[in-house]
Amino acid sequence: MSLSRRHLATAAMLAAAAAAGWLAFGRSATHEPAPQVNYTLLDGQKLSTDTLKGQVVLVNFWATSCTTCVAEMPEIMATHEKYKSRGYQTVAVAMAYDPPAYVSNFAQTRKLPFGVAIDNTGDIAKGFGDIKLTPTTFLINKRGEIVKRYVGTPDFEALHTLVEKLLAEKA
Repeated sequence: MSLSRRHLATAAMLAAAAAAGWLAFGRSATHEPAPQVNYTLLDGQKLSTDTLKGQVVLVNFWATSCTTCVAEMPEIMATHEKYKSRGYQTVAVAMAYDPPAYVSNFAQTRKLPFGVAIDNTGDIAKGFGDIKLTPTTFLINKRGEIVKRYVGTPDFEALHTLVEKLLAEKA
């Protein structure tokens, strides 16, 4: 095999491996237990992984400086409003580097209809696999298992289909 063909073959293998890795990391179905974490919401309410069991939960890691996060927030709000009466919960986790005043102002001015936590210490992000990229979103079933992880904006139509399925399952 000539040098250029070898390079081409290597490049093709690397591209395939990268695509497979993106698919596995970017939008994966895991069914691993959600990490044991505690959330303190802006309103002072305390939640934990255990208090959320029995509900379908969307945990969204985001930042006010993340344009994709800000752009997807109306869809996250609409999804929350659509399913909240059926046992669906949303927790928006602001990253440790996000200034608390910015997070509070964002939540207030946009009238976010769900709990917002500021991950001051980074412990929540560490618990979910040391999240660095925003937005990163996890969908958790009633048994407290991570069913799907999204890096970037989810396909909300597919997300709604999955939420419907999870809400129909027994705890």
